[in-house]
Amino acid sequence: MIIARILVPAALMISLAACEDPTKDKPRATVSSAAPAAQPAAETQPAAQAQPAAQAQPAGAAETLPLDVAASTVGFVGSKVTGKHEGKFEKISGSITLAGGKAEGGKIAIEADTASVKTDAEKLDGHLKSADFFDVEKFPKATFTSTQIKAGGEGGATHTVTGELDLHGVKKSISFPANITEGADAVSGTAEFVINRKDFGIVYPGKQDDLIRDDVLLKLSLKAPRKKG
Repeated sequence: MIIARILVPAALMISLAACEDPTKDKPRATVSSAAPAAQPAAETQPAAQAQPAAQAQPAGAAETLPLDVAASTVGFVGSKVTGKHEGKFEKISGSITLAGGKAEGGKIAIEADTASVKTDAEKLDGHLKSADFFDVEKFPKATFTSTQIKAGGEGGATHTVTGELDLHGVKKSISFPANITEGADAVSGTAEFVINRKDFGIVYPGKQDDLIRDDVLLKLSLKAPRKKG
């Protein structure tokens, strides 16, 4: 009995340490309704009014660079009461576009094949593909397309990226800090930020005695080589 009284509290302390929330102290993405599609200009607009916009100073030549998918990852960390799981999408594609050699004014586009989800637990992989989570038969793709990249960001980040995340059939505008480097040989970017899965209609609660946390940590690491010469 004495041994049990010693071991049980010790085991409880170990368990509590092991299930610490992985989203703790990580920046949280700002999430809002997706921006409406841009409306075409009125046909009755006088040519004289349209002319100044047409002659606006260009931001710089656009440079669109395909992602090196072997060197890029779109990952996540989810957790529940008893622990956490790390995963990623093994099939991704996308590009980084610079404006005048800079990320500001450029664009990031990412597409992930949801059926390519892979975690640290094979049994979990199958469950994540089901209707409880990604529902890959109904929603085979998840995409992100930026609408704005500006300099500076939370926690000393080099940039703040805003764009439309289409996940599980739900489109939301999200904004998050990122670190982007425009190198001579490649453009690279990293970001870690938190979203609430329920904002995207993923509401499976988990077991009653082992509930899944709503917050999920997204982890992006992107690399796009630049053409030489």
